[in-house]
Amino acid sequence: MFKVAIVEDNRMAAEKLQGYLERYAQENGEIFDIAVFGDALAFLDSYRRIYDMVFMDIELPFINGMEAAQRLREIDQQVILIFVTNMAQFAVKGYEVDALDYLVKPVHYGDFGLKLQRAVSRLKKAQEAILVQRQSGMVRLSLQEIGYIEVRGHTLIFHTETGELTGSGTLHELESKLRDKGFLRCNKCYLVNQRHIAAVQGFTLLMAHGEELQISRPRKKAFMSELAETMGNEYVL
Repeated sequence: MFKVAIVEDNRMAAEKLQGYLERYAQENGEIFDIAVFGDALAFLDSYRRIYDMVFMDIELPFINGMEAAQRLREIDQQVILIFVTNMAQFAVKGYEVDALDYLVKPVHYGDFGLKLQRAVSRLKKAQEAILVQRQSGMVRLSLQEIGYIEVRGHTLIFHTETGELTGSGTLHELESKLRDKGFLRCNKCYLVNQRHIAAVQGFTLLMAHGEELQISRPRKKAFMSELAETMGNEYVL
């Protein structure tokens, strides 16, 4: 189940979005828990980090959707944001608040369904996790938050957005399990989550949180080929 907020002051427009969500749910076997807010202040004043996605109208009373989105990002950096607007030129500024996409009114179901599918796909990927074996027991770790995995002796070190977590196992076993999840081996010590790669500079990987990891010469060609298949060339410096 995904929790969805619709922030829309026009009742008919809000009902249309809600109807589209219900139609998509029936056609694709999903479940949406939907909450509707008539203005951004009501939405933000009661906001808790329970929503998976937000459909935000830009033309709203009191404060507009763009300002509301900026405030939202101060509270929640993870929720998926999709703007709804009469004028697309306003929505293109969505990159400033990390919006996934935008819908132009009048919203048609075909366009809505494609963009909702993209959002649902991203959410499902974010929910993927592995169980890390520790002396104290098993710990569930989201794949999305792992920057890279390092092996030191017989210990695996999971470098995450919030710190390090140690576990047991082999890097070879993890490489087999995670290859189709976006994890690539750059040398014998590191298994890297490609989502956290900021750039490649020669034989150095620049990671999103500032770490620099080395790509081994024997692995360079295969690593770059695999990376290019999904990320293109924009990361190369």
